[in-house]
Order: sequence, then structure tokens, then C-alpha cells
Amino acid sequence: MDWHRRWDQGWQALGRTPPADLLAALLARYTEPTRAYHTLQHLAACLHHLDGVRPLVNCPSEVELALWFHDAIYETQPRDAAHDNEEASAQWAQQALVAHGVALASAQQVAALIRLTKHGADAVSGDGALLLDIDLAILGADPDRYAEYEMQIRQEYQWVPWPQFCAARTQILRGFLVRPTIYRTAHFRPYETPARKNLQRAIHTLDNR
Repeated sequence: MDWHRRWDQGWQALGRTPPADLLAALLARYTEPTRAYHTLQHLAACLHHLDGVRPLVNCPSEVELALWFHDAIYETQPRDAAHDNEEASAQWAQQALVAHGVALASAQQVAALIRLTKHGADAVSGDGALLLDIDLAILGADPDRYAEYEMQIRQEYQWVPWPQFCAARTQILRGFLVRPTIYRTAHFRPYETPARKNLQRAIHTLDNR
């Protein structure tokens, strides 16, 4: 992906001058050596999915900026026990966007969308639902890509002893399986069955290692 062109197009749609310094800061974050999944690969996939649903999005500029920032801060070993990656990313996004001329209401909407990516809210609709489905599209990927995703997550948490990682990861995956539906929008409904098969396969693998 041509990151500079994509960034410029997004800001031009807002009628603002694209801030090159902010793009550089984001790219530096997404290429941190501690990352394996939450990288430019994931960001590119999210933006690709956004392109596929753009006619369904009410505020595409805000959703696109939320995707750019949703994993901007991603620390698996935070120094502060109260650290919250999503909240930190949301705060950075809001402050940075306002500083570069984005209206406060739009910046606040971007931050609110980023906070949704904690995936803890039940009643989410509209742009928020599309954003969450985009973020979870990896769960319904083809089996080989999903297996790669699981390895990438393990790499990001390689400092966690295997028994603890296995227990925590299994709990997260089961959390998705117990939902009535993983995906909230009709567009992503075809991902539901592949996602459940991937999750069941991953849990089985973790249980038998």
C-alpha cells in the first residue's frame, strides 16, 4: 500500500492539509519491533475492508481515521498496571486531530470509535458496528491466514509463559464463541461460520499442546 497517498487522500476528504509528521509517527508505531500482528499488515487489511463497505458508512472520514489510530499504541508489557491501549490510542487521536485542524466533534467521534475496539460493548450499531466487524475480520480469514494470525499473537506475547498464555488465549477465543453472533453487520455475516471454525480449531490446538 502507498501509505502516503492513502493518508493524503483521507485528509484531503476532510479539507485539511495532510500532516506528514503525524503519518511518520503512526508508521513508526505500527513498525515497532515488539509487534507481529498489530502491524501495517493489519492496518492495510482494515483499510481494504473499509473500502469494501464504504457505501454503508455514514462518516467514512471518521471511520478511516479511527482505523489509522485504533492500534496506534499497543503495548503488551505496559509499565503502568492501569495502562489501556485503546484509551491511550483514543486520547492521542483526539489530541492530534484537533491540533491539526480537525473539528472537535469529529475528533471526539474518532476517539469514541477507537474505544469500541476493546470489544466489550454489546449494543453497537451503525459505523461502530462496521468498525468492529472490520477489526474482527481476521477471525473469518482462510485457515492458513488465521493460523498465521495465532502465531503472530503468540509472538507478541512470547514473554508470557506458555501455560498462562494458553489459558488466557483460550478464554479470549471462547469469549467470541459464546456470543450469539460474532459479527454485527449483514456485510460480514458470511464470515461467521469460517470464524467459528477457526476459533474451534485454535482452541483444540491450544488444549492439546
